[in-house]
Amino acid sequence: MPTDALKSAQNTLAAEAEGLTLLSKSLGDDFVAAVELLAGAKGRVIVSGMGKSGHIANKITATMASTGTPAQFVHPAEASHGDLGMITQDDVVLGLSWSGGTQELSGLLHYTKRFNIPLIAITSNKQSSLGLSANICLELPKAKEACPNGLAPTTSTTMQLALGDALAVALLERRDFSASDFKNFHPGGKLGASLSRVHDVMHKAPDLPLVAADLKMDEALVVMTEKGFGCLGVITSNGDLSGIITDGDLRRHMSPDLLSQTVSDIMTADPQTITGREMTAEALNLMQERKIQCLFVCDDKQPIGLIRVLDLLRIGTA
Repeated sequence: MPTDALKSAQNTLAAEAEGLTLLSKSLGDDFVAAVELLAGAKGRVIVSGMGKSGHIANKITATMASTGTPAQFVHPAEASHGDLGMITQDDVVLGLSWSGGTQELSGLLHYTKRFNIPLIAITSNKQSSLGLSANICLELPKAKEACPNGLAPTTSTTMQLALGDALAVALLERRDFSASDFKNFHPGGKLGASLSRVHDVMHKAPDLPLVAADLKMDEALVVMTEKGFGCLGVITSNGDLSGIITDGDLRRHMSPDLLSQTVSDIMTADPQTITGREMTAEALNLMQERKIQCLFVCDDKQPIGLIRVLDLLRIGTA
């Protein structure tokens, strides 16, 4: 009889969800102590594990490093062949092993004891060699594996991964790690683009298309054409932004006497603006909501920049 794939998937997810529920309920003072120990490290968090635990350890390393906790993965087998030199007495070691008896970790355990390097264990067996060697042991509940044979690491690795995420997020929040800090570690790709700030990508003086309110439209159109942004900012005598003229405004006021009118006759008063501190994603959302193609960036009502939907498309925000 063919396997019911959907039922199998639901059983797997149910088993892993049960494991996460048990894990959540098991957390206590040891978890708090682990966060404090990691937060107080002068060096890095050295994360290590073998096999499937090693893959999880690599992911925990990457998550910590990207959220403000310097971290490095050290392969336990390679550690005994020279890579122990990567670990300093300023570091904290985070070791992962479901059984806690992984032979390849033994060299790492001896090294931490010899040089008094703090060790945090993530294992299901507190009485194992890993658990007993650790300064702090985060014991995983012995939840049932999703694998029907109870062999393939499934629920166990899900709990390891989730506990690593919990540590990383707790450290992030303890350090008040902001979106701006996050951007420093994620400059590339769509995520980096969405975390850019408006002042990073805006057009600045002397390229801004700015004109006085009493300027005749024939002269204003020359400025609009030369600057090439498809809009004009209208400023008062003290430099405040009082209006904007877009291609849409020109179409709405198209008439034989358009060129003889003044900028103030054509402009849309009190235009929407944004500050340079805002995220580019917020600028894009604002332009989409207002159905506009450009925004002047202002500091205390004075235009200091201009940003367009095209600019956001170019850097990958949209």
